[in-house]
Amino acid sequence: MENKKLNGLHEGCKLTIIGAGVSGRALASLAVRLGFSVFVTDKAEINPKTKEIIKRYGIEYEERGHTEKALEADALVLSSGISPRAPIIEGALKRGIPVVGELDFVFPHLKSKVIGVTGTNGKTTTTSLIAHLLTNGGFKVEAVGNIGNALADYAFSDHEWLVVEVSSFQLYWSQYASFDISVITNIAPDHLDWHGSYEEYFASKTKIFNLTSDNGIGICQARDVEEIKKQLNRPLKIIPFVDNKNKVVDWPEGIYFEDGQCVLRDDSKIRLFDVSNVHLIGTHNLENAAMSAVVAYYSGLDPQVIEEGIDSFKALPHRCEEITNKNGIRFVNDSKGTNVSSTVAALNSIEGKKIIILGGKGKGEDYGPLAEAVKRHTEAAILIGEEKDKIAESLSQRGYTNFYFANSMEEAVEKAVSLASPGYTVLLSPACTSWDMYENYKARGEHFRKVVNELTD
Repeated sequence: MENKKLNGLHEGCKLTIIGAGVSGRALASLAVRLGFSVFVTDKAEINPKTKEIIKRYGIEYEERGHTEKALEADALVLSSGISPRAPIIEGALKRGIPVVGELDFVFPHLKSKVIGVTGTNGKTTTTSLIAHLLTNGGFKVEAVGNIGNALADYAFSDHEWLVVEVSSFQLYWSQYASFDISVITNIAPDHLDWHGSYEEYFASKTKIFNLTSDNGIGICQARDVEEIKKQLNRPLKIIPFVDNKNKVVDWPEGIYFEDGQCVLRDDSKIRLFDVSNVHLIGTHNLENAAMSAVVAYYSGLDPQVIEEGIDSFKALPHRCEEITNKNGIRFVNDSKGTNVSSTVAALNSIEGKKIIILGGKGKGEDYGPLAEAVKRHTEAAILIGEEKDKIAESLSQRGYTNFYFANSMEEAVEKAVSLASPGYTVLLSPACTSWDMYENYKARGEHFRKVVNELTD
């Protein structure tokens, strides 16, 4: 145990784990293995699987709210997503109880090299693709973090690399994590309800570069480099992805697309892959592929091996995933498009005439940029969910009137098909969360897939 990094905590100390989801469950089991006395608390009901696991470890717990017992601890350890404004956190800080984030608690116990991936959009695709490339290159690798496998479950593992999808929430709380390579796929307004402002959100995202080792590498969009540098507290080698259409600076080092090839300019010019070998929909996925390839290159892979891995990687579910083509109409499931910037990226990237299905539960975002993209790139929009009136108002303000309301996914798909012709794409990319109608974005995407597959030719 590294006492300095964990506020002097040692075996036998009392820890309260806040949150009993996937990451909280893993944190609790790791804490017990490290010799801590553990108590778990969650403001919601704890699912049966988690209860079974924590009971097996002899861990006490409470659910449906935090009591004073949660503060009878030497420190609080936070699972993913716990806000600094949560009353339990404010109460702990007032009493001088240390609060330790998930990353800081786990990192001292990782034996692997670590690649961190964050950003507003494209995190999961990039994390998965990096892990795929390194696995294809012969490394023992696991994709972990918010991609589904809790980081704490990989403490003491013998993997050569861990590729960790990291959220702005986790980065907010971290002081001591140390990544070997870090990636910021892109930054656009998101989770402003949690962070309070775009400036705070930006600071949390870019913090990953301050948590990258001195001899490490950071990869990000060229357009963000100057603002990110203002956040850095020490020098770091940054490799920018340069958008050829909008480039302002000709970077001496960088990732470029030239003549259908992805190339890295470093000490020399290195060809990484041919664009035709990327089997993902949308130009934004070309950016994800380019950043992933550069990570693989700096991890030690030969460009030929990288290109083979790029060629063998398939689209992940619910992320610009082509479901089927019926009567010349293509159906694309981008249910993971849960914010404005991700839907705008999909609309900008997918070619041809499009009809989009939008709406769900909002995040407090401005729908102006979404309305502009819908006006520019679609023939019609079908609006569903809690936000449909707000989105409709924003569309109307910009002179876009070809939108329709639907009360269900079945109705939305039926209306979209009635408006489409051969050569059109019907795109589900809601720009909102799913929580008004579905358990999560996966359930929404699966329902869309089911409705589409049940269409008769």
